[in-house]
Amino acid sequence: MGRNLEEQEVMRGSGVLLAVSSLPSEYGIGTMGDAAFRFVDLLVDLKQKYWQILPIGPTSFGDSPYQAMSAFAGNPYLIDLDELVRQGLLTREEIRCYNWGNDESTIDYAALFENRYRILKQAFERFDQRDSQFIKFEDENADWVEDYGLFMALKELFGFVSWQEWPEEIKNKQPVALAKYRKELYNNIRFWVFCQYKFYEQWTKLKEYANFRGIQLIGDVSFFVGMDSVDVWVHPEQFLVDENGEAVYVAAAGPDKFSHTGQVWGNPLYNWKNMEEDGFLWWKHRMSISSQLFDVIRIDHFAGFAKTYMVPKNSPDASGGRWMKGPGRKLIDALNPVLQGKTVIADDYGGKALVPGTKKLLHKAGWLGTKVLMFAFDGDPANEHLPHNYPDGHWVVYAGTHDNDTIVGYFRGKTEYELAYLYEYLNIEKQDEIPDALIRCAYASVADIAIIQMQDLLKLGNEARMNKPATVGANWRWRFGKEQLTENRRAWIRNLAAVYRR
Repeated sequence: MGRNLEEQEVMRGSGVLLAVSSLPSEYGIGTMGDAAFRFVDLLVDLKQKYWQILPIGPTSFGDSPYQAMSAFAGNPYLIDLDELVRQGLLTREEIRCYNWGNDESTIDYAALFENRYRILKQAFERFDQRDSQFIKFEDENADWVEDYGLFMALKELFGFVSWQEWPEEIKNKQPVALAKYRKELYNNIRFWVFCQYKFYEQWTKLKEYANFRGIQLIGDVSFFVGMDSVDVWVHPEQFLVDENGEAVYVAAAGPDKFSHTGQVWGNPLYNWKNMEEDGFLWWKHRMSISSQLFDVIRIDHFAGFAKTYMVPKNSPDASGGRWMKGPGRKLIDALNPVLQGKTVIADDYGGKALVPGTKKLLHKAGWLGTKVLMFAFDGDPANEHLPHNYPDGHWVVYAGTHDNDTIVGYFRGKTEYELAYLYEYLNIEKQDEIPDALIRCAYASVADIAIIQMQDLLKLGNEARMNKPATVGANWRWRFGKEQLTENRRAWIRNLAAVYRR
């Protein structure tokens, strides 16, 4: 299949996948502070052009960035506290009074949940709400930030339970109840708006610095939102939920070679009929905000544009699900004008074997497709993830993704027989040569963009794995140490980037 004439021209380059939360800091989680700016400097030193992050929305139970409580808000955990000190809103002594966890190599989400909002409230108490920039932010984002502020204030009032468990009057947004709680919770609503103001303020500075230094930010936009989100509470007509806000069916991944029983994600499904009738306004708004936040947009689970696999709510696994048709070309045609030429990466690596029509739809969209080298070496020379089978350069190639083992972890248990084809393809002889050979293979490919996880550049095992799908409790915790990348390793990466014109 030839190239679409409308496909975007993309700057050939390489980059690193690292969540903002994985950056080093003294306060329990990576933030948009000095370490983020120094990471941009590191990327420049490594001759990279891209920094890909994970979704940056506020997380709920399980701490997954793909189960955000808002499609528009930023995660308050990522607000840099040292910047608030510089602004006179906090002191370092106040920050150090709190427990941020005892291990800088991992994130203690329980400690964060317990203490992060407390310290941010101290900053809010000193903040002048008459600040003209704050008022301007409120005005420009009134179509989402006011609802978000009320939603979070209500969640706090009711012990952070899901909104489906709130009292009926406010769960159903009865006008009298809405007016009552807006008045009673006025100051706390303003606190949650303040958190968004500070998040966007800090993000804007980080993006401007990255762009000034020649680094483009690749933002990850989750296809779905969380069930326990302000979007579903405020706009239930946009989702397939009943009058009580409950979903009969939820999103899932069907059984495949990676999981015989599939995965139950639990996200609400979209009411595509209603969305189409209003011209996909919610999606347009979402992509408009994403276009401001990121230089390149990666849309997770692009297959959902074609079809979504769904299972009855509370299903133990995904073996009994069925397919629901997606909006297809209609949604893409609605979004492309809003994106205004932004480069878009479609997470389509499930491929035609999983979701028929995905490849055809991607071709019509003109967006970049995805290849994953970790899926390439099954012994089949026709495997679509092998670089010699890429039809052109309009792709992003990954060694592995946030949902996979690390390179070291993935190949560690393989037999020499299973590795024979990979050894031949990469022209290597030993297992410890695989990580570097796979990275070189990605860089050498014709794909416009090559992205490598920081864990794989460091040659770490599965102890550094970011996420293991279908599990809760030990994910999204890995953090990057300040001194982990040696000068020899840096020189090797720089050389690769130069040799392969990245």
